[in-house]
Amino acid sequence: MPITVAIVEDNSGICEELEQILAEESDLTCVCICRNLRTALHKIPALAPQVVIMDIELPDGSGIEGVARLKRQLPAAQILMFTVYEDAEQISKALEAGASGYLLKRASPDAIVRAVREIKAGGVPMTGEVARKVIQMFRRSAAAEDVREQLTKREEDIMQLLVEGCQSKEIASRLQIGLETVNSHLKHIYEKLHVRSRTEAVIKYLK
Repeated sequence: MPITVAIVEDNSGICEELEQILAEESDLTCVCICRNLRTALHKIPALAPQVVIMDIELPDGSGIEGVARLKRQLPAAQILMFTVYEDAEQISKALEAGASGYLLKRASPDAIVRAVREIKAGGVPMTGEVARKVIQMFRRSAAAEDVREQLTKREEDIMQLLVEGCQSKEIASRLQIGLETVNSHLKHIYEKLHVRSRTEAVIKYLK
């Protein structure tokens, strides 16, 4: 049985190109083409394709929103983002929404075919530049976790209050410790996080 694929893309030329690429492969078949989010959310659940190729910038909404909504209705569907956007924020949002792959539109026909097969088989296909950014995001996240692990329980308590916007006197009052003790803890926190102010500390802690 061929892999069933739905295309969500507003550009007619790209739609035709994708449809042609799929048609040339005996193990792939296109079951529908949707030019906007509304049509996709209406047609795709009933067809239950195994793979959805999803653009991000659609005329009536975000493809990332479409991913989240389709995954709720079709949890088994594998969604491949197909977009010109390669910034870390878009990549992160798409993957968090439930996408399993992220391909840039400059990908070759062979790369598109490989990605569809790979995502159906449980893989996570990504354009090289995107994969590198995902690794960088993971490293930043891991580094932030390492930073948090350096803090003591009391320093964690103080950081949580800093995040809430509390000043030193309020922190002392809420934790029932002296102001000098708070300032001493803040000094140690700044040293551990390699920052010079509470604003920098909060930003680094939340990353």
